[in-house]
Amino acid sequence: MRSRTPDRLCAEAVDLARAAAEEAAFPGPVGEHVALAADGDRVVTHFFECAEPGYRGWRWAVTVARASRAKVVTLDETVLLPGPEALLAPEWVPWSERLRPGDMGPGDLLPTEADDLRLEPGFTGEDAPPPNSVLADEGSPVRAVAEGPDGAGTEGAAGAGRAPLSGELAQLADTEDADVTPGSPATQPVPVAGAPATAADGSELPVIGTIAGVAQELGLGRARVLSRYGLHVAADRWDEAYGAKTPMAQAAPASCMTCGFLVPLTGSLRQAFGVCANEFSPADGRVVSLSYGCGGHSEAAVMPKPPRPAPPVIDETVVDPLTLRPDRTGGSVEPDGPAEELGHS
Repeated sequence: MRSRTPDRLCAEAVDLARAAAEEAAFPGPVGEHVALAADGDRVVTHFFECAEPGYRGWRWAVTVARASRAKVVTLDETVLLPGPEALLAPEWVPWSERLRPGDMGPGDLLPTEADDLRLEPGFTGEDAPPPNSVLADEGSPVRAVAEGPDGAGTEGAAGAGRAPLSGELAQLADTEDADVTPGSPATQPVPVAGAPATAADGSELPVIGTIAGVAQELGLGRARVLSRYGLHVAADRWDEAYGAKTPMAQAAPASCMTCGFLVPLTGSLRQAFGVCANEFSPADGRVVSLSYGCGGHSEAAVMPKPPRPAPPVIDETVVDPLTLRPDRTGGSVEPDGPAEELGHS
């Protein structure tokens, strides 16, 4: 436990502490003695002002000590420490926490971590095709799992066609495709296969599978829809704002077509446009051309994981016994043998 009262002899050793501070600060000057503090029994630290222009508020800290029952004070250490009003640099913040949306400019590259929570592995067709794909080999484990042990799969033993759904499965499929209406789950309508469903306002919804149901699902159940001219005008406007000719796209390492943050559109616009979902990209939440790109591409640069340190070469947990005197019986020369002349030929 530290002593609150400084040792008298250590507290009086101001000249010794100043000499040590001047030696450490050479060729710079040392200011006035400002304070002292007891660090323990017979251990005292003296503080001197630092006169360097770039260290305003810093102090030279010189620690002196003496042994028990000794009258001679010795020097312990000298260090430059910041005082209460010292000018300090702000706390360091990693770049990943300093970066804010909109900070990225043309030519900037934002690497993503290998285990980024915003991304997950996608199907590229390079490793294995989908289970029901005709591209899957007949002997591949993917197709074997899809077809089952008898090789019939979901097509039936004959493979002529898909088996009809049972009443329970058909009702489940209709329930998943139905629109959700406000209210508690008990008030939600349960559609029956082939029966018309009703909306929250009591109006009758088109039956799933009919022309009216398909038209409403495709977005055609409106008084007017976007014409081909309006579609082309919107596409030209989006391509001009976030297209291949922008400075950001010209300096990008890759296009949005291969980026994992791209959310494709539906309909005919899917072939040329998508929505950016990268919060650090300048096009976040905007419709971008597939030929657009920025430094926030998901596959542009992946941050490598820090390498694991190599195992220690020296095992310090094992004690090797060493003899203080050499073993007279361990050498190749007999101690009692005749002396031989040793020289160089």
